[in-house]
Amino acid sequence: MSILFSGSELLEIALGIERNGAAFYQALADKTHNRNAKAIYDYLASEERKHLDTFQGMLNTVGQYQPPEAYAEEYMLYLKSLVNSLVFSDVTEAQQKVEKISSEIEALDTGIQAEKDSILFYTELQNFVRQPDHKVVLNIIGEEKAHLRQLSQLKQTLQT
Repeated sequence: MSILFSGSELLEIALGIERNGAAFYQALADKTHNRNAKAIYDYLASEERKHLDTFQGMLNTVGQYQPPEAYAEEYMLYLKSLVNSLVFSDVTEAQQKVEKISSEIEALDTGIQAEKDSILFYTELQNFVRQPDHKVVLNIIGEEKAHLRQLSQLKQTLQT
């Protein structure tokens, strides 16, 4: 049985990633007592909400767009495995994960992994969106990489 995603389905997944990320970072901001970490978490939650708006706009224009190329079943299985291995499967899980986090370093490690997962997923998403949307996805990948750098720098600061 073939597993196929339409561009709109992948954008729905991207919306979920951003929704979950916003919930995670907002919960971290609400939990932390470290002012520097709180400022970064608040900023990241805001960025994820901006990405939500961007992907929603893309979804409104993509309809049921199907890329012209035929992708092999193995590639679809690969995408499905990416989706299934995301750090958070939903908003509730993202918030519950924060409750289980016992240190700022653990929180940062979780955020770092979530950003890496997002970058990988969005890199693959480019194969499924209309050509005009490739630049938008590239911009979001760039922003996710910036988030990864911010989290890594904060982790280094807290470890020293």
